[in-house]
Formats: sequence, C-alpha cells, structure tokens
Amino acid sequence: MMNIKILSSLMAGLLLGCAVMPQANAAIALDRTRVIFDGGKNSTSLNISNKNKELPYLAQGWIEDANGNKIDSPLIVLPPLQRLDPSAKSQVKIQSLPAINLLAQDKETLYYFNLREIPPRTNKANTLQIALQTRIKLFYRPATLIKTSAEMINVWKDKITLTREGNKYRINNNTPYFFNVAAVGNGSKDLAEIKPLTIAPQSSETLSVSADQMGNSPDITFINDYGGRPKLHFRCSGSTCNVGEYKEG
Repeated sequence: MMNIKILSSLMAGLLLGCAVMPQANAAIALDRTRVIFDGGKNSTSLNISNKNKELPYLAQGWIEDANGNKIDSPLIVLPPLQRLDPSAKSQVKIQSLPAINLLAQDKETLYYFNLREIPPRTNKANTLQIALQTRIKLFYRPATLIKTSAEMINVWKDKITLTREGNKYRINNNTPYFFNVAAVGNGSKDLAEIKPLTIAPQSSETLSVSADQMGNSPDITFINDYGGRPKLHFRCSGSTCNVGEYKEG
C-alpha cells in the first residue's frame, strides 16, 4: 500500500506537522505503487512528474530499511534531489552498490522508497505551505527468483495455504516472496476492511477476522507486482485450506 505523509509549514516553508492525504493532492506524482528491484540488474528507474501547471517543485528521494531507518547502502536514489518545472516529467534511479551481494539470495528483502515534494517558498504573509511525502514498498528480488507473471500465479496458487486454528485462519506464506494481503472474503463477498498485512517469506500470520465469518470457502485478495488485486479462492478440508481458484483483479 502507498502511504503519503503531509509535512505542513507556516511562512517560508517551516515544517511543523504531518497527516495523511490522497495522492491526488500531490504535485509530484510517482508512476507506481511498489517497486520490484531485479537482482540481476544494477538499477531501476521510476517516472515522476510535476502535476502543478504553474509552480516548480523540488523532488527529494531516499530509501529506508524495513524498520524505517534511512540508509545509504546497498541501494541509493539518484539524483537524491532534483527540480521539476511546471508540468515537467523526469526520472529517479534506484542504484545498487556492491553490498547488494551480501543480501539473502534465496528470498526477497523489504525496503521503502520515499519521495518528498518541496514547494517553492512564498513571501506572502499568513500562507500555509504543504509538502507531501510518498512512501511505497521496495522489494529486492534476487535474480534467481525472477519469474514471469504466469509463473508467479502458479507460485501463489501452490504455496499459499490457510490453516484453521480455533476460530481464526492462519495464512502460510511458503514462498520466497513477500505476500501482501489487501482483503478477505467468505466466497461470495469481501468482509469488513482489514488492516493491510504483509507476510514475510517462509512465515505466517493470523487473520483478525474470525474463521466463522470467512466460512469454509474463504477468499484472500492480495496485491501483486503491478499493484493489481487478484483473489485466491480456497477450498478447505479439515483444518487445511488450499487454493482452488485464482481470479485476476
């Protein structure tokens, strides 16, 4: 999921606070909601654009680790700061450093890509300036794990299972990839909104929704590499559930 923080300032761009706002309000727009960094390549480029037709903006990019700490290795953003004129388009590059070879090569590693827009200063009195920050997941995927879209569908169908434990379902991610849960259902409709859940490779998480609500034909909607929302429809036998059908979303 994409998180956008607002850093607000009074007079001369002094930043004072933050809140959540829709991406539509941002001047600097990003062309995706997640990044898959191919371990077989040295870099990947992201497209950015200034949606404001009147004012130039600065775009500042950086990377954080899974704990939210800003890092300068093994991935960096180039350029870290650039100017975009009104309606202009540009790119930012995520570049790998030699330390990338020290990462696990049998599973993905999670990072976060951040892009902050910095508005031009104003000399007008009593003016509120707002800067938006976009934060999206960045997955380092080793070259040996790169697969086609069709192959990835088979991975999810074969390796994602559910286990019933009392009145809860546990999602088992038996893959080397991160599995991003967006919604759950009972075979006919999605249930109440749940907090997005990211399950690390070769691990499992218990769903907050009761198993009684999900029934014996539960659905899991997840977010794929392209920001789509496919659905896995499970068939249960006893306490174990396997994917019976994959639906594009």
